[in-house]
Amino acid sequence: MVYRADERRHALPLRLGRAGTDAVVEGHQIRCSHYDAFRFFTPEAVGRNRLQPTREAQPAMEQPGCLHATMDLYKWAYKLGPAVPGELLADCFALAADVRELDMRASPYDLADAGYAAVRIETPEGKAEYAAAQRGFAARGAELRRRLLAVCDALTPA
Repeated sequence: MVYRADERRHALPLRLGRAGTDAVVEGHQIRCSHYDAFRFFTPEAVGRNRLQPTREAQPAMEQPGCLHATMDLYKWAYKLGPAVPGELLADCFALAADVRELDMRASPYDLADAGYAAVRIETPEGKAEYAAAQRGFAARGAELRRRLLAVCDALTPA
């Protein structure tokens, strides 16, 4: 999270500028439960998060609706290597790519020059658009999780 960041993490401009971005963070409750996303929060942002995810608590805190947890399906399918059927790996990759696009479009960065229209999560309409997409990704992810768990079950002795 780029809240009150002194240095720029990316060369892209912020959609709302520094002050506008900070105001959005200050005007909303932040509840990030994904450890790998949370660890990139600026020090000032850490205390604004209602949750304090840790690597140890990750299995208990993961939420199927979280975009980052959904993208992780591809990571786990890839790590399981030859045990994962190619079609399942490809399905996980396709979902991760679709989720990543939404993640980028809802970010504080202006990606219009790259052809990505912003999802303005700072507005009620943008939040609704984001939440609807998130629900769709969670539904797609649920089926892929089921298939990945079936692979894991087949690999482990009873």
